[in-house]
Formats: sequence, C-alpha cells, structure tokens
Amino acid sequence: MSFASVVSLVQTAAELGLISSLTVLALFLSYSMLNVCDLSTDGCFTLGAAVGAVVALAGHPYLSIVAAMGAGVLSGFVTAFLQTKMGIDSLLAGIIVNTGLYSVNIAIMGNASLLNLNQTETVFTKLKTALEGTAFASGYKILIALVAVALVVIFLALFLKTRLGLAIRATGNNPDMVRTSSINPVYTTIVGLCIANAFTGLSGCLLAQSQKSVNIDIGSGMVTVALASLLIGGAFIGRGKIWARALGVVLGSVVFRLVYTIALRFNMPAFMLKLVSSVIVIIAIAGPYIRSKYPMFARRLAHGRQMRRGE
Repeated sequence: MSFASVVSLVQTAAELGLISSLTVLALFLSYSMLNVCDLSTDGCFTLGAAVGAVVALAGHPYLSIVAAMGAGVLSGFVTAFLQTKMGIDSLLAGIIVNTGLYSVNIAIMGNASLLNLNQTETVFTKLKTALEGTAFASGYKILIALVAVALVVIFLALFLKTRLGLAIRATGNNPDMVRTSSINPVYTTIVGLCIANAFTGLSGCLLAQSQKSVNIDIGSGMVTVALASLLIGGAFIGRGKIWARALGVVLGSVVFRLVYTIALRFNMPAFMLKLVSSVIVIIAIAGPYIRSKYPMFARRLAHGRQMRRGE
C-alpha cells in the first residue's frame, strides 16, 4: 500500500469518524449522562439525513442543518413522551419510534428510498468553492466536521455544568433522589433526549450531504456503531472533566471508523461489514472485563505450571 493510499484511508476514516462522532456524543448525553438507552437512533439519523436533503434540494443548504436538528428534537420529544407520559419502557419506546420513523422518512423523501444530491448546493459544496485554490481545499469535509464536533463538545461542556445540565446528570444517577429534590425528572428526560437527538439529526444531515445522497437505510446499524465508539472512547478517557470525556468518545469514533475502513481495504464482502461491527462491539464491551480477569487467569496458569513441576 502506497503512502498516498494510507493518507487517503486515514482521511476517509477521519471524515466519517468525525461526522459519526456527533451521534456518539448524542449517546454520550442520553446513555452516559441520562442513563437512557435510546434505540430510536437509527431512525433519527435517517430522519436528519432525509430532512436535510429535502431542504437542501429546495435551495436552502444552511437551513437544512437547522431543519435536521429540529427534526431530531421532535424525534427525541416523541421518544421521551412515550417513556415519561405513556409509561412505556425506554427500550420499547425507542424501538416503536424507530419503527414509525421508517414510514415517516419515506414520506419525507417523497415516497422514494433514495435521494441524489450530486447537483445540489450543500454546506460542503459551499465551503469547497470558498476554499478553492487554498491549502485547505482538499480538507473541506474534515474542516466542516471539525467545526461541528467542536461546537457540540463546547456546548456539552458548558451545558452540563448549568443547573439544568446538573439536573440531567442527577436524573441519570439517581432519579429517586431527584424527585425528592424538587426536580422534575420528566422534564429533564425530555430535554436531554431532545438535545441528544438534535445531535443525531445533525450527524445524519452532514453524512448525507458529504456523500451527496440519502437512502432509507443510511442510519441502519448506527446505534451499534455509536455504542461501540462510545465504549472505545471510554477506554481512552473514561473519567475526568466533561470536555475530556467528550473528546474521548470522538477519538473512539475515529478509531472505530479507521478499523472499519481498513476492513473495507481488504476487499471484505459488503455482507460481512455488519459482522465486523458486531465483533468490534463485543471487543469494546468484553475487553475491560477480560482485562480485569487476566491477572486471575495468569495466576491460575502459573499455579498449574508449578503443580506440574512439583509432580
């Protein structure tokens, strides 16, 4: 593999990893902070991509970002409403919303399963034109992704220190204590999921505009990818300040995408990529457990060797 190929591989992984990290940051808020496993992520990601594409096709590339995030807020609100007001379990609520969003997304895309953005002005084409002839012209996608990720990380670092942000974190840690502290856990859950899904919608919108197309399955498996990236990021920076932990999950997303891209370079069949994702998730989840048990296994192995020598 040539040096140019390696650079291209790393750049592709960085682009996809940074864009996907917005969804990982959404799970960081909903799963790590609020302690809610939101399984509507796949549908919400596609919703953001579809809404962003439709608005961009209408000639409003910048408004598409706002619209996609607004659609994510609505998705998060419905999911939270089902949990808090309808008494539906959080996992089941996410599955219900994810299922319903499939039909909603098809309707938004004009009863089509694919939208082409090749001839459409997007935030990426706008920046590409603006940077034409400069040293940053080839990295316009990474630049947009970096700006989006930086803004989200800064927002989370500041927001989670506010009174409402601390209430959201407290709701995730101990909802019973929150109730006795005159904090409404219903309100904090709704706000937390709305903000998290806004990030997911933004992630879907940017990926669709980066790839210049949207298909109905663009968000398929995104919750698995995000969860794996979140756990990998936790292995890098699992403790510390919010901004450091947020940067850790961003790094985890890039690492995940790098491994995924390398698998593609080995001409792995497309149908095997889901298995690759599952294996990465297993390693990310089971890795810390196996590492914690390794000293015990090592002691048993050493003890067995000593017994055999004694015999």
